[in-house]
Amino acid sequence: MVVSQLATPSIPRPSRTARRGSPGPGGMVEFEPLFADGLPLVCRPTMPGVSLPDWALANRALVEAKLLQHAAILFRGFGVGSLEEFNRCVDAISGGALEYLFRASPRTQITRNLNIYSSTDYPAPERIFPHNEHSYSPVFPLHLYFYCDTPSLTGGETPLGDTRKLLARIDPAVREALTRRKIMYVRNYGDGMGLPWQTAFQTDRPDEVEAYCRKIGIEVEWKPDGRLRTRQVGPAQIRHPRTGEPVWFNHATFFNALTLPESLRDALLAEFGPEDLPQNTFYGDGAPIEPETVAHLQDAYREVMVEFPWQRGDVVLLDNVLAVHARNAFTGPRKVMTAMAIAQRAAELAVEDGAPA
Repeated sequence: MVVSQLATPSIPRPSRTARRGSPGPGGMVEFEPLFADGLPLVCRPTMPGVSLPDWALANRALVEAKLLQHAAILFRGFGVGSLEEFNRCVDAISGGALEYLFRASPRTQITRNLNIYSSTDYPAPERIFPHNEHSYSPVFPLHLYFYCDTPSLTGGETPLGDTRKLLARIDPAVREALTRRKIMYVRNYGDGMGLPWQTAFQTDRPDEVEAYCRKIGIEVEWKPDGRLRTRQVGPAQIRHPRTGEPVWFNHATFFNALTLPESLRDALLAEFGPEDLPQNTFYGDGAPIEPETVAHLQDAYREVMVEFPWQRGDVVLLDNVLAVHARNAFTGPRKVMTAMAIAQRAAELAVEDGAPA
């Protein structure tokens, strides 16, 4: 539901100048950054017939080390040609894909026996604002994967940004206030827009919704006619579970009503109050986040993004704490699938005060 409402500044795209990459183990792959500075790191085979799942399984420690350094790896040229092979990549690197629970975006599970989903089923003309996957949720994935089966005719890129650079661009006063006061997420399900709670929680039983929410710290409020509102408070910053470094990790901007296109926001607010929108964010005490704060954060996200055109067979692995992603509008068919892996609990990683990182 949340798309960019403002014009996006010029986003860096890869140079056409070829550079020789550094060799990987046994000379089977090589690595090179797609951009002079930053993510993603490109990993390519240096010979025909290199299986990405087999190579990644044998070199899992190397992949993890490169991922922590660069935040995103683009595996290109391996000829990944099926969902099953993509799923084997997830198994090899991350130990298996997670089920998509506590949903916020419309997605389709591609096959019943695999936790592989369409990336997001929003209309092609819409852009999706930068965000960390599931950073609104008390439980989120550490690894996020994308697989390109069919690139679009035009557009459809998945811009990426480094949250370490994002944190450095946020005004210290904004960072301090949101980190100290935390963020409240309010969601309403099925009130004319947004996902029904049955889709969000993948059940039609209210008691199962309540049990799931109780387990991970979400407040449940049943409204008339079986409608649902949830609230939870989460951190603005967390520490990376493997490096301990603090990063900006939340949905405060993405879910905020001010990030909606102006015409859609005005139409929704004409019908619903701020707490009755499909989703909205506040300070942890329920106070509204100032418009100038949201605008500053929107700019900070946009300033760290880079993008590249998809190629058929591309696999992208993101450290979902270190990297944000978005989606550009597109034309023509586009099939980009996603998978999530390695569940983490935000409360165990939260930065609890607004002291400088």
